[in-house]
Amino acid sequence: MAEKVLIVDDEPTIVEFVRINLEKAGFQVLSAGDGETALELAASEQPDVIVLDIMLPGKDGFEVCRELRRTTAVPIIMLTARDDDIDKILGLELGADDYLTKPFNPRELVARIKAILRRVDRSHKNNTKVITRGRIQLDLDRHQVLAGGKLVDLTPKEFELLELLMKSPGRVFSREILLERLWGYDFFGDSKTIDVHIRRLREKVEEDPSSPTHILTVWGIGYKFREF
Repeated sequence: MAEKVLIVDDEPTIVEFVRINLEKAGFQVLSAGDGETALELAASEQPDVIVLDIMLPGKDGFEVCRELRRTTAVPIIMLTARDDDIDKILGLELGADDYLTKPFNPRELVARIKAILRRVDRSHKNNTKVITRGRIQLDLDRHQVLAGGKLVDLTPKEFELLELLMKSPGRVFSREILLERLWGYDFFGDSKTIDVHIRRLREKVEEDPSSPTHILTVWGIGYKFREF
């Protein structure tokens, strides 16, 4: 069955342009022109990926993203009309997995959607064990995380980042390596993307995010997971 992609944008020409390219790539496409409709479709249709514009009538993309993250870990790619780090960082902090700046090449959007779906599929199907380090337990079969015995709700990208770090405790990963491993070599983001995800991950799994004991910063280089 074809994967479903929900496009949320109030510009019909963009929606139609994206729809044509996604359908050619074999996706089933749903669309919404405002935030409320997007939330309704996300709940009823359960898309595999959501492409979400920031500038929407009524609830904007940030608010929609925030509400989605209360109930689902569906991958979200945010669209912004401005090449503005503030918009990108805010979207990532709210739980978006990726972003594109308008105007964008629809082939790049298709490539990013496929990459996200491949990573989600691998994490669900190809892993067969539980990793426990310190107070954090990562169940790869069930795709869930316990921190201090409590279930933690992570986005797909946060799960991937935690998995990568926990599988190689003590190894220092530079921001550039983390970007390449998690987003692909052709990702056009910068190191702020990793910093935002690390900060959000610490807030969810560390007892004291301001003084982390598991996900550690190696100043001037990157991050590592502590060896226990």
